[in-house]
Amino acid sequence: MKLSDLKIGEPAKRAFTLKGIYTVEDCANYTKSELLDLHGVGPKAIRIIEEYLTQLNMTYKK
Repeated sequence: MKLSDLKIGEPAKRAFTLKGIYTVEDCANYTKSELLDLHGVGPKAIRIIEEYLTQLNMTYKK
């Protein structure tokens, strides 16, 4: 699923795009901490992405 389709803030979407992260599946290659370190990404975006990762039987990198 594309991150641009999720109901997360535009600053978070821009931060992910700048990092080359375009899909929920791409997020599984990063830890929560790494994603939270991106300027514009907050706990709400992380929570929403985590819900979709769970649906895909995936998790953030450990």
